[in-house]
Amino acid sequence: MSATPRDAANWFEIPATDLDRATTFYEFLLGTDIRRIDGPDPKAFFPAAQDGVGGAIVHRPSHQPGSSGPMIYLNVDGFLKEALDRARSSGAHVLVPATPIPGGFGTFACILDSEGNHIGLAGSEKVAGSH
Repeated sequence: MSATPRDAANWFEIPATDLDRATTFYEFLLGTDIRRIDGPDPKAFFPAAQDGVGGAIVHRPSHQPGSSGPMIYLNVDGFLKEALDRARSSGAHVLVPATPIPGGFGTFACILDSEGNHIGLAGSEKVAGSH
């Protein structure tokens, strides 16, 4: 076992039936450009720092969207409210509104994205009325 702590995750993939629709959804949700790579295994890569955790939206017959698979939380630190507003305006369903994380670890919310995936959003914002 390594004595050096590591991040718990190093890559994630969000499945999409319609890669164009999903890419447009996440670009709008996060307010950023997502780099698309076409080909036999098309992907759209989320921006990430060189040493940060990266991920992509993928379109594969063997990797179908759904709301009951693993949960990932996207970093919306500093703009959780805006991300939720964008999600709603894009037709996403807000499953869990902005909710304080016990222990003072920030705030999270959950949405059902354009493809039917259950996705978390997390930031350091405080919810009105919380301590």
